[in-house]
Amino acid sequence: MIIDSHQHFWIYNKDKHSWLDDSMSTIRKDFLPEDLKEVYKENNIEGCVAVEANQDGKETDFLLNLSKKNDFIKGIVGWVDLRSENIDELLSVYSCEKKLKGFRHVVQAEPDPNFLLRPNFIRGISKLDTYNYTYDILIFPHQLAATLEFVKKFPNQKFVIDHIAKPYIKDGFFEGWAILMKEIAKCENVYCKLSGMVTEADYKKWTVDQIEPYMNLVLDSFGADRILFGSDWPVCLVAGKYSEIKKLTTDFISKCSFEEQKNIMGTNAINFYSL
Repeated sequence: MIIDSHQHFWIYNKDKHSWLDDSMSTIRKDFLPEDLKEVYKENNIEGCVAVEANQDGKETDFLLNLSKKNDFIKGIVGWVDLRSENIDELLSVYSCEKKLKGFRHVVQAEPDPNFLLRPNFIRGISKLDTYNYTYDILIFPHQLAATLEFVKKFPNQKFVIDHIAKPYIKDGFFEGWAILMKEIAKCENVYCKLSGMVTEADYKKWTVDQIEPYMNLVLDSFGADRILFGSDWPVCLVAGKYSEIKKLTTDFISKCSFEEQKNIMGTNAINFYSL
């Protein structure tokens, strides 16, 4: 089964989705399951994990409601305020929702480079394993040092790094990102999504040769058993068609064994998120 481990739905609101700047004006509109079904049919995608795109208490419920009406949505990564003093209560309320697999916070937008290490956030993360919830790590490269310290605190928590930690591909920066990604990959509870790469390159001029060194580093560091294919639809559409985004990964992993390709394109997502 081919699983897209990372995509979004939203009803566009200029205030809620203010991160969609002028360079992303083409996706300032609604994106819902009916828009994705045909895309998946054309690209032989059998299921997906829908990830939060708005840090709002209603976001998780919005995604869960969509998943109940659309079988191809196999799992949800929602949002909850992990810093909340009543985090146990909040997580308990959601514990009956079988399609809710984990949570994410938009750490990349936090001004504090050590946000992940704040005591109230650490406390919230410590509660996730009780409910078998995963956590998606959304960061920029300057937050990788804190991320390394963060994941070491929770050896039993299932983590996945979104968008290969958003390296500055457009500017060609590599070494600093690579050193820390290698270190983080030594923590066997941390996975990594091959997603979001084209939007870290030049939207209109990205090339495979430009992105491949970053993909190689991730494959070499995490191995074929801990990387997941993700499209980052509809964000990816600012840089290419869905078929082009998928092909970037499938062409790259064609050097892997058939079993490894199956793992990257679906099995790893099924196992990580318990789909």
